[in-house]
Amino acid sequence: MQYPDLYEATVSELQDGLDAYRFSSVDLVKAYLTRIDEVNLKGPALRAVLQTNSLALKKAAQLDEERRLTGKRGPLHGIPILLKDNIATDNAEGMDTTAGSYALQGCVVPEDAGIVKKLRTAGAIILGKANLSEFGQFRSHKLAGGWSPLGGQGTNAYYPGGDTCGSSSGSAVAISIGLAALALGTDTSGSITFPASRSNIVGIRPTVGLTSRAGVVPISSHQDTIGPMARSVTDAAILLSAMAGTDPNDEITCTQPVNTPDYRDALDPNALVGKRIGVPRKVYFDSNFETHPVIVAAFEESLKVMKEMGATIIDPADLPSSDELIENDWQDEEQIWLVDFKIDLNKYLSGLKEVPSGVRTVTDIIKFIEEHPDLEQPNGCEDLSVMIESNNTRGYDEEMFKVLTRKIKRSGEDGIDAALAKYNLDALVAPHVALQLQSAASANAGYPMIQVPLGFFPDDTPPAILDGGTTIYPAPGMPFGVSFFASAWSEYNLIGMAYAFEQKTQTRMKRKAFAGAVPKTQLEDVVGRD
Repeated sequence: MQYPDLYEATVSELQDGLDAYRFSSVDLVKAYLTRIDEVNLKGPALRAVLQTNSLALKKAAQLDEERRLTGKRGPLHGIPILLKDNIATDNAEGMDTTAGSYALQGCVVPEDAGIVKKLRTAGAIILGKANLSEFGQFRSHKLAGGWSPLGGQGTNAYYPGGDTCGSSSGSAVAISIGLAALALGTDTSGSITFPASRSNIVGIRPTVGLTSRAGVVPISSHQDTIGPMARSVTDAAILLSAMAGTDPNDEITCTQPVNTPDYRDALDPNALVGKRIGVPRKVYFDSNFETHPVIVAAFEESLKVMKEMGATIIDPADLPSSDELIENDWQDEEQIWLVDFKIDLNKYLSGLKEVPSGVRTVTDIIKFIEEHPDLEQPNGCEDLSVMIESNNTRGYDEEMFKVLTRKIKRSGEDGIDAALAKYNLDALVAPHVALQLQSAASANAGYPMIQVPLGFFPDDTPPAILDGGTTIYPAPGMPFGVSFFASAWSEYNLIGMAYAFEQKTQTRMKRKAFAGAVPKTQLEDVVGRD
């Protein structure tokens, strides 16, 4: 009997097998847990997963029985999903919500995060929690992406010791090699899309307000958003459709359009026909910290492909506020994050039911880290300067409100919106690597972005050390991506364009992870065996 290869299995393929009773959700959970065991702490020790759900098999059995008796609830029924470990889950399942920190180990959350409630209603199985950059990489900018005290240094599946980027690093790595069917990430300014690019997967950062942030360890209430990470645009669209919607515990979700579409309807291979796509050359090439000729060449080829597919490429199509964005160089964004982090994290901590470490404020967390250097500050990971700087802020005064208004206007109304209007565009497109200002502009405005695989570094690429000698990028075979972005609530159109490009280029399977990082266990190894 033929079973889907779990390295690349789609949600539709898994549902087809479940509907035909060729395998069960129990089989899926067993297979994924074994695959995690093979590569997470053993072998290449990718450290992508922090915790697994002790009740996942029980829940899978319940959903198998429900499928048999009354049919499936929808496309996520019985599908195992990983959550980034800053997304709250009921402690009854034996999993903590830690943001990667010992300070939050054992804390009891009041309830599931709003987004988790939606996934459970859809029939998804919470398989476990993925590793991440501690506190969403907002403890320090000097620490490697993908490192947390609880999870250790996560690494890339495409090159030994390779950089994962952050902060949704574990989610990206896990999905890249089939440790789960799907995963959730969180994004303040690139934390979904950057790791997705570096792990050869699809990542969607939704418009702020499309998905609930209730019950998520925060960085910035003005920019935080929760999004899908998947191996295909189709799977990401399925997951986003289940995630989107209002939540009374996150009032900003009330700003979304009344009728949220089924994003699967956007999946049109001809979606680029007649579209006008702009290239923001100035904000990318004048400001990007990681311009590499390999990425530039691949991006130029991608523009030719889009044109061949029926799109009109407007090049350049610069953001009218490009000079201001470049001159400001993240400064306003950072100021807002620093203020928000203290306010929002203090609020989250105050709502926890139990906190064994006693931390209830950012001040408490800093004290905990400094008093537990053996746990929180191993050699080379001592810095917590960003968290300290945040803790020294004094909230929102008139000047900070001016900064907030300025950054949103510069990035949105005077930036992305103005470019779309000036050139009559449907979307903007750019190569996607870390520290780009077009990503910062999109995040500052609270706008959506979707990243899809674009290419890989060639085999003769000299490996380069990043982050103080802890991770490597670039290196032979390491991936990079391309991103489509536009104004608020444009997910439907962006998904369509990204899907068309993905179907034409089929980049993801042109190269697999390095051999030692590919798990061996498949469904045939577990079906029919106790």
